Amino acid sequence: MLEKLFQLHAHNTTVRTEILAGVTTFLTMAYILFVNPSILGETGMDKGAIFVATCLAAAFGSAVMGLIANYPIALAPGMGLNAFFTYTVVMGMGHTWQVALGAVFLSACLFFLLSIFKIREWIINSIPLELRSAIAAGIGLFLALIALQNAGVVVDHPATLVGMGDLSQPSAVLAILGFFLIVGLVALNVTGAVLIGILVITVASIFLGISEFGGVVSLPPSLAPTFLQLDIAGALDIGLISVIFAFLFVDLFDNSGTLIAVAKKAGLMRKDGYMPKMGRALIADSTAAMAGSLLGTSTTTSYIESAAGVSAGGRTGLTACVVAVLFLLALFFAPLAGSVPAFATAPALLFVAVLMASGLAEIDWSDITTAAPVLLTALAMPLTASIATGIAFGFITWVAAKLLSGRWRELNAMLVILAVFCVIKLALF
Repeated sequence: MLEKLFQLHAHNTTVRTEILAGVTTFLTMAYILFVNPSILGETGMDKGAIFVATCLAAAFGSAVMGLIANYPIALAPGMGLNAFFTYTVVMGMGHTWQVALGAVFLSACLFFLLSIFKIREWIINSIPLELRSAIAAGIGLFLALIALQNAGVVVDHPATLVGMGDLSQPSAVLAILGFFLIVGLVALNVTGAVLIGILVITVASIFLGISEFGGVVSLPPSLAPTFLQLDIAGALDIGLISVIFAFLFVDLFDNSGTLIAVAKKAGLMRKDGYMPKMGRALIADSTAAMAGSLLGTSTTTSYIESAAGVSAGGRTGLTACVVAVLFLLALFFAPLAGSVPAFATAPALLFVAVLMASGLAEIDWSDITTAAPVLLTALAMPLTASIATGIAFGFITWVAAKLLSGRWRELNAMLVILAVFCVIKLALF
């Protein structure tokens, strides 16, 4: 049955190898089980329900990817998108988390339609690679600021907006040590380095009496507080258009980049760059995002950590299905997730920020018409606490810089339309 479903022989792999790859991928991305409830919980959502929604959304998305596209790519609620959901849409703009879930659902529906009608390629090809790198880096810097704030390393200051916190506090010390630990483990190629870092700091925190131990295993909490609680009608408000498109664009770029990177590493991409079953993979991703919003979590997307499973030999959808099963088993570890303090997940956020900001190394900083929009995009996200605003600044500055420097031929219709839309959005909403 497994041979028929996943064509193991044709991909030169075995059941044992695929299971090992699935376990490896799960260990590298399991930190989301602790980080997602910590971030989304700040909106007032029930953390137990978020934990269950995270497990189910990851399990559903990974299984759909494995069964429909037969790719060794796992899915879960995306980092950055969950921060945008909490700190921009809910806490910044003042919308309820139900409305934010509605915006996630609508963006996933648009993503699904773009995948069905194959418009995705046109949109992605219309956005310069440098701007896509800037968006990823900006999200990384946004996560870094949140991480440092959760750790107590950065605090608000009436004169300078931000300042350094009290580094003698146990939470700040443990968070800093946790980050050092993760970096060291990753440098040594230790599988599950981020997860190990979170758990070590959590255990240390409990041992020192800083946080309480809630247990390890129990029956899953109720999903009822978040299940089908999305407010789609509220998300149709005209002021939320930019939010919906921000969810869409970030998911579109992040997902496409992840699919291409992992498929290339797994040898699933042809020499001419064509990726078989790309359409199926995108449909799986958008379907998972819709399901996630119904369950009660932010946008579900493909995880670059899937590359760890590919390195362990994963080549088919069986790897993703193994990840799905492991996320279902994780449902019984809700007490452990509830025992993890915010400062223990801060090192994980900061490390993810490092990975996301790495794309800035590929920017041609000698070209001012590229450097200016890229830097403004990346800085605007953490400084305005809004991914949508950063994207808007990026599109507007890119078009303005190219026009005023006489390089209008480097623009395309899609970029100009987006820039005009962003100007209207910033001016009126």
